[in-house]
Amino acid sequence: MAAISREEVAHLARLSRLAVTDEELDRFAGQLDVILQAVARVGEVAAADIPPTSHSVPLTNVLRDDTVVSGLPRDEVLAGAPDAAEARFRVPRILDDEA
Repeated sequence: MAAISREEVAHLARLSRLAVTDEELDRFAGQLDVILQAVARVGEVAAADIPPTSHSVPLTNVLRDDTVVSGLPRDEVLAGAPDAAEARFRVPRILDDEA
């Protein structure tokens, strides 16, 4: 028996605001049925004695250690800015005073 009917696919399409043809409804129903059967088979395989994992192989952190380094001097940074005022970047206003 099919896990999902053509009517259920049509309902999902309406909820998703997708325009689908009658031919697509039949095709999608078959495709979704195959997907749902595969997911059900995976659920059957899962056993209580197997711990859940997020990856099939163990992963190690490949990021470098955080080290504190000094930043650029403020004057040097502001020298590359298109506009600066009062030791800050100056940008155009994008919000009204009311916001």
